[in-house]
Parts: sequence; structure tokens; C-alpha cells
Amino acid sequence: MRWKALKYALPLLLFFAALIALQTNGWLVFLPVIISFVFLPLLELIFPPDSSNMDAAEEAIAKADSLYDVLLYAVVPLQYFTLFIFLKGIDNPTLLWWEQLGRIASMGLMCGTFGINVGHELGHRSKPYEQWLAKALLLTSLYTHFFIEHNKGHHKHVSTPRDPSSAPYRMSVYRFWIRSIAGVYSGAWKIANAEQHKNNTPTFHLSNEMLQLQLLSVIFLLMIGVLFSGSVLLYFLAAATLGILLLETVNYIEHYGLARKESTPGKYERAMPWHSWNSNHVVGRILLFELSRHSDHHYLASRKYQLLRHHDDAPQLPTGYPGSMLLALVPPVWFVVMDKQMQRYQIDVTA
Repeated sequence: MRWKALKYALPLLLFFAALIALQTNGWLVFLPVIISFVFLPLLELIFPPDSSNMDAAEEAIAKADSLYDVLLYAVVPLQYFTLFIFLKGIDNPTLLWWEQLGRIASMGLMCGTFGINVGHELGHRSKPYEQWLAKALLLTSLYTHFFIEHNKGHHKHVSTPRDPSSAPYRMSVYRFWIRSIAGVYSGAWKIANAEQHKNNTPTFHLSNEMLQLQLLSVIFLLMIGVLFSGSVLLYFLAAATLGILLLETVNYIEHYGLARKESTPGKYERAMPWHSWNSNHVVGRILLFELSRHSDHHYLASRKYQLLRHHDDAPQLPTGYPGSMLLALVPPVWFVVMDKQMQRYQIDVTA
């Protein structure tokens, strides 16, 4: 079954596309963006979703196969090498403004697709070195605090009013960006500060995980500014921002309009598969290391990406993640399409 793991090497080809984009001129500066948001959505319209699951024996083999993990670990050096190439070449005076924009967009795509997404997967692991790899990847988008809030906040409060990363019905993605980015940052501080209080340790102490991560980000930014230039630092901030917006757009489509019922005041039913939008579109699943099987991820967050399962009672997005993200950017179209999906799955928006 090892050949099945190799399909997850295909996303790594996006690094080669990025390296082309970051070292060339003309339309090729947009190559990763074209692949991800033109070519892949078209493929997902052609290839039907695959709802099949592994049987118990296949799961046992896949769980024991270290190649699935090695492919994730390989993302870390590839991400940092790509970032170095970006920083080294973005301030080239021969580049036209739109070529610089293309390079920033391509790097931003890498920040979101690999920096945050793979960082998210590794952040759910229990081994300390995997968690540090997760933080290293999140650092390339300056979103290390996601490690705290996502694991200890989002998974606890998903699809409730307490979760800033769960989009209420009829909220546009643009309003959601502001709500989620601000809420995730403040939520991470609250969680880290509460842990300090629990351990009888001062809030502003180096043992505060949030403070550690913020200092790490500041040092990283200073290094970029010193080793390259102030203008390169600004270009990096633009790319990191795009990576964050990509993540938050994914958050938006994953839980839009879904709500857990309040069982008693202040307490909600357990997060179930029907509290996340799912997508079985094969291309998006492979590109994002099965992130689009999000219903099972919230049902059992410790399950590794290659083991995530389809649930018959999980509502399905109208297309894969890339196509759904594009739809979300046009709110009137998104609302019409998703209203039909919610009616199809008899989802009560007043829950």
C-alpha cells in the first residue's frame, strides 16, 4: 500500500511551480495561483467525489507507514527554501509591479497551503518535535498563535457563538476575515494567560506560550529586515497576509451556517460530523492533505490525515475547496449556492 502514500507527494510539485514563479518574469509569476484556482477547480468539475473509506486492515497499514509523516516533514525545508528564494528576488528592480504582485501572490499561496495547512496537521500531533515543526511552518505566515487557539479554542467551541472561526449564516467572508483574525489572536492570549494563572505564574513571563510565539515572530521579522531590507520585509508581510486570508477563507467555508445545539445554558452538544462542511473531491483532498474531510477531523482531531473518513451524515460542499473558496469571494453567489445546499441537507440555521 506504500504507493497510496506517494499520491500525497503530488502537492509538493507546487513547490516547483513556486520556484519557477519566484525566479521568472511574465505570466509565469502567477503559475501556482493559476494551478490552484483555475486548473484544480476545473479538474474537480470533471472528476466525481470519492466517498470510499479504508477498511480496518488498510487503516492499520496506513497508520503504521512512516512515509505519510515524512512527506509532511519534507514540507518544512521546502517551505523555508522557497521563502528564501522569494526574499532574495522580490526586490529586483527589473520586475514590473504586476510581476512583483504575482510573486507575492505565489508566496502567499505557499504560506497558506503549506505553512498554515501542514502546520495545522502537525500541530495536532503529540510528539514535541512535530509540534515544533508545526510552529516553524506557522511562522512563515506569522500565525503561530493559531497553534494555541485552534487546538484549545476552535476545536472546543466549533460551530458555537463562542468560536470566532465559525461563520454565522449570511455573514460574508469579508466580515468573517475581520472577526476571525481578531478573535483568534485575542483568544490565543486568553488561553495562554489562563494557563499561566492555572500554574500560578505571572502573565508576562517567558513561560507564557503566547509571549514566546510573539517574540519568535518579532525576531523573525527583524532577521528579514536586517538580512534583506525594509522593502523586502513589507513584501513578506503582504505574502504572509495573503496566507492568513487563505486560511480564514478555508475556515469560512468549513463551518458556514452550521450550529451546535445548546443542551443546557452555556453548554453545547458534542461536535459531530454534521457540524462541518465536508468535501470528497479527490484533487482538493490530495492538495490539502485531506483537510477537506473536515467533518471527521472535528469528530476525532487526533486522527492522522491519511486516515480521515467520509461520514454519510456530513453535509457536502457543492465543489472542492479551491472552487468553494472562489465562490465565497462573491457573497451573493455564495449565499444562493449554499442556501440550496442547506435546504438539501435540511440544516436549521436557527439552531
